[in-house]
Amino acid sequence: MKNQVRDLRGEHGWSQADLAERLDVSRQTVNAIETGKYDPSLPLAFKIARLFGRSIEVIFEPD
Repeated sequence: MKNQVRDLRGEHGWSQADLAERLDVSRQTVNAIETGKYDPSLPLAFKIARLFGRSIEVIFEPD
């Protein structure tokens, strides 16, 4: 799954650790999501979408 998490995080000037803290996940989880090695659970995807003020469909798209 492709995603815009890295770009959105960069727009806010947040490190992976900053985003991880806001989402209550590990920095490794953020890294895995950004590199496409891990697809977030639906609750986490909703949390990411709310944090960035975007819809899930804008942030995550199928390959």
